[in-house]
Amino acid sequence: MDTGTAPGRLPAVVRVLAAGTFLMGTTEFVVAGLLPELAGDLGVSVSQAGLLITAFALGMIVGSPTMALATLRLPRRRTLVLALAVFSLGHVFAALSGSFAIVLAARVVTALATGAFWSVGVVVATAAVGPRDSTRALGVMMGGLTLANVVGVPLGSFAGQVTGWRGPFWALAVLSALGAAAIGRFIPAGEQRAEVSVRAELRALRHGRLWLALAAAMLIMGGVLAAYSYLTPLLTGRAGLPAGVVPLALIAFGAGALGGTAAGGRLGDRRPLATTLIAAAATSGALFLLIPLSASPIAAIALIFLMALTGFTVNPIVTALAVRFAGDAPTLTSALSTSAFNTGIAAGTAVAGTALDSLGLTGPPLVGAVIAALTLLPLAALAHLGKVLPVHPSPETPSPRKSLVESLPCRPNPSNGPNRTHRRAFAGARSSPPRP
Repeated sequence: MDTGTAPGRLPAVVRVLAAGTFLMGTTEFVVAGLLPELAGDLGVSVSQAGLLITAFALGMIVGSPTMALATLRLPRRRTLVLALAVFSLGHVFAALSGSFAIVLAARVVTALATGAFWSVGVVVATAAVGPRDSTRALGVMMGGLTLANVVGVPLGSFAGQVTGWRGPFWALAVLSALGAAAIGRFIPAGEQRAEVSVRAELRALRHGRLWLALAAAMLIMGGVLAAYSYLTPLLTGRAGLPAGVVPLALIAFGAGALGGTAAGGRLGDRRPLATTLIAAAATSGALFLLIPLSASPIAAIALIFLMALTGFTVNPIVTALAVRFAGDAPTLTSALSTSAFNTGIAAGTAVAGTALDSLGLTGPPLVGAVIAALTLLPLAALAHLGKVLPVHPSPETPSPRKSLVESLPCRPNPSNGPNRTHRRAFAGARSSPPRP
């Protein structure tokens, strides 16, 4: 895809896709701030209303790979526009309904649309910039999700206090409809996907390094979110902060997450494995230090910032590596990366909740530290494979400073045939010969 942008500058389509991920990230988490209003209006308990969060997470875990395969042969622009249109309609139906069951179903539908948007958007973003800046482009897209936690969720929660929970749902419906129009403007219409094979996408799942990258994605998010989900009781009960100050203190987490996502996008194209190994180790260390030092408000906030900064540095890099290892079949892989992140979140928060009951306020940081430390295992395995497998320089990129993401060996899949669509998308990203 010809971007027509100056070197070092990302094309507009990447920013438009990031705006879409901002809306979808806001949808996923804004319900947490609206549970009392939802429960009262829909006639259910707060715990039952919490199923709206669980339903969305499950829809993402199952729906992302399912929708990636279901839309595989559609043109990418049409898939993205349809995903945002369905996303918008899901919010309209929820805002118009007084039935908890309908709102729950609408949440599942919007999760499916989110999965389809993300799986295709990752491929479009990396195709728009080429292999050298692919991690940076993913960092910008993930920055939309991070910004949703920093800006979108607080604004949505505040609006919900003023207008009721339906107000934020209407706003998301309108904004996503506008996003569909913007996607139609910035993505070329003629890019067809008829040559893409479902069998080729599934065949990519046989690559061991792909699963190592997905495991790292699952573990790092599980570790960070295990602690983050229960920071409020830690800050009020142990650090002694007033409840009204806690949202301001959590801005440190959002700022760290934004910085980490940007850093991962910048550093990951040159030294992906070294960056992720250092960042994962630092994340685990920050969480371990949070256990004894959380009694000090200043130390606790500083460690929360560091945890987010280093943890979110890993995200765009491991996603880019997973797409790289998939070779000519990246769409299902990008969907599986979303499932991996959500699986880590669901499992990490569940274990941390149990630890909170059994070990007290420092239980969740302990769980998060252990899970983040486990991230080093798949990352170390990837680093080892990167050393033992031969890397042959590409004649198209003779510079010794070639991106490590480009130079990481990725076994070609000869049965995929001449898939010109993906070869154009990943032009210049040559693979090393298969192992004997």
